[in-house]
Amino acid sequence: MARLTKDRVLVEALAFADQHGIDKLTIRALASHIGSKPMSLYHYFANKEAILDGLVDLVYAEIEVPPDGLNWKEALVARAHSMRVGLKAHPWALPLIESRRNPSRQVLLHHEILLSIWFSSGLDTKYIAHGLATLDAFVFGFVLQELSLPLEATDDSTGSLVEASEQVVVPLSPGDFPFLTKFTSDYVMTPEYDFGKTFDFGLNLILDAIEGAATEGR
Repeated sequence: MARLTKDRVLVEALAFADQHGIDKLTIRALASHIGSKPMSLYHYFANKEAILDGLVDLVYAEIEVPPDGLNWKEALVARAHSMRVGLKAHPWALPLIESRRNPSRQVLLHHEILLSIWFSSGLDTKYIAHGLATLDAFVFGFVLQELSLPLEATDDSTGSLVEASEQVVVPLSPGDFPFLTKFTSDYVMTPEYDFGKTFDFGLNLILDAIEGAATEGR
């Protein structure tokens, strides 16, 4: 068995949360998962809250820093895509991230890098504040929607939605549901449809709108 370390405890806690959910995570349950005694975990973490803080660090560490050479919009889009992937990989993470009151240095550095991208836009700080909050709200909301849809768990959201449409909407009478059937047949059931494009569309819409509002002084 691998030697117990602080990093290993967190990695095992991440795996436990992914498998069982964050609500089932306790010191005793985690120790059993690792194959250790509960008291041995207290050598590395004072309590469960400290482990939860560490898990937030791990999730943020998975969000990639945008590569050099991108303009500010491209960098923010890249970061949003990475955050979407990370949050979908750990469905329990979103509420946990938003609930922490004492952000670690790593979390603060993540936000520092994010703000550096926003400030590179040359926008006034007021519009940066609006953009930062709006973009994160969109990403979080989009991921929450993806995780909450009553679809089969799969990386292919588009395929799942098409299958759901085939089962639910296609059998409907156009006379009773003219707009629902039109929307489905005109777009969702066509080769052009890609659920991920909605994410890109929303990101670009927000960034263009923030830039436009700043330019017009709204």
